[in-house]
Amino acid sequence: MTLPNDLIFFDLEATGLNLTRDRIVQIAMIKLFADGRPSEELELKINPTVPVSAEAAAIHGLTNADLQDAPVFADVAQRLYDFIGDADLGGYNSNRYDVPLLQEEFYRAGLYLDTASRRLIDAQHIFYQMEPRTLAAALKFYAGKEMVDAHDALADVRATVDVFQGQLKHYAGATFTKEDGTVIEPFADIDSIAEFCRDDRYLDATRRIKRGPDGVPVFNFGKHAGKAVADVFAREPSYLKWILDKDFTTEVKALVQAIDEERRKR
Repeated sequence: MTLPNDLIFFDLEATGLNLTRDRIVQIAMIKLFADGRPSEELELKINPTVPVSAEAAAIHGLTNADLQDAPVFADVAQRLYDFIGDADLGGYNSNRYDVPLLQEEFYRAGLYLDTASRRLIDAQHIFYQMEPRTLAAALKFYAGKEMVDAHDALADVRATVDVFQGQLKHYAGATFTKEDGTVIEPFADIDSIAEFCRDDRYLDATRRIKRGPDGVPVFNFGKHAGKAVADVFAREPSYLKWILDKDFTTEVKALVQAIDEERRKR
């Protein structure tokens, strides 16, 4: 494909997922030149000057100790800005995460990364658009059938049964490697399938409460996101009442009440 402009694919690792609060700890770029020259790579570790969350460190393996001797973003901002130049930008989930996070860092360094005049290429968006994760798409992929009467409850559940049966055939004998390197056979029996579908990171269906790195329940929303539920209630008892009075699910309300009762027993 002929490039009308240089194109940089890049990826960021950061202290967390909050676009305004978190900071970059590593940036890697590959610059594809419109004139056909060999591509150039740039990779930098960056001292974020704020704590790296345990969850983020578990993913990218970088801790504050690892980064203490690295430059802060302001020290490398101009170098990065010059490397980018007028290039278009690309990545994976870059439109929603990497681009705005990089913009925030540049803003703090006194530089403005304009995106209005650039082409933004997001490989994840292409993937999701071309390979939609809908029931109709799953039915066609796993069962070779076209969806009829979509969103009629009975038609949908019939399609779901066909999809599941197709998955059993498609993945018979397949293995799956978990993040910790453990290899499992998720389709060995119904118990292993149920285990494969279970997500232990969250303690309720709406994902308002999750397990922290140490297994302690923490908030996954609002002003106390990332903080231990019991600690928040100990310091701010009114927050429990606020949750109980607001439009949270019965499951969430029962969960936080149980956490608070256990806290009071200690």
